[in-house]
Amino acid sequence: MAAPRPTRRSFAFLPLIVAAGPAFAARIKVVTVLGDSITAGYGLPVAAALPAQLHLALTKLGAANLVRAAGVSGDTTAGGLARVDFSVKKDTDVVVIALGANDLLQGQDPKRTRANLDGIIRKLKARKIGVVLAGIAAPVEIGGGYARDFNAVFPALARAHGVPLYPNLLDGVARTPTLNQPDGIHPNARGAQIIAARLAPTVAKALAARA
Repeated sequence: MAAPRPTRRSFAFLPLIVAAGPAFAARIKVVTVLGDSITAGYGLPVAAALPAQLHLALTKLGAANLVRAAGVSGDTTAGGLARVDFSVKKDTDVVVIALGANDLLQGQDPKRTRANLDGIIRKLKARKIGVVLAGIAAPVEIGGGYARDFNAVFPALARAHGVPLYPNLLDGVARTPTLNQPDGIHPNARGAQIIAARLAPTVAKALAARA
């Protein structure tokens, strides 16, 4: 008898659950992407958004996976800290923390961003959930000192907590018009594919460590 196909459910704070592929021989591991509008798939159909594309990219790498989107448009690191306990289900193996872009856009103090991300990581580690921290690169145009301080937040936290770092979520996509929507900020479908493909090896390695 064929294995039953997973079903999709939606929650107010989980706009997407991506069902895993047919690889049922290995235990399906759960990834939750805690983020903002990029994770929420702003301007894109569900199937083209980053979480769905990450599921596909992980599957290509041989990782039996289920990816849950926990993105809220406009969310800051403070918002992520406030909701991490209920946005991340207890069966999650690894959380990709993809927050900070809105802190950057709002010019928030990097010390505050670091404190919020530190709180998120501590909460997840206390629950024995793995973490991949995805950074956001601040452009030097906003001020060299601010950009330097902001960019230093992510590697410093990764070192302090011993968690994998993906240095720049928008690597290969930012400032490339053909890979972004007309607002120049949010990736289009092709941009989301590229982000997912580049992010997937780091996430796959983190999942493998959760055996």
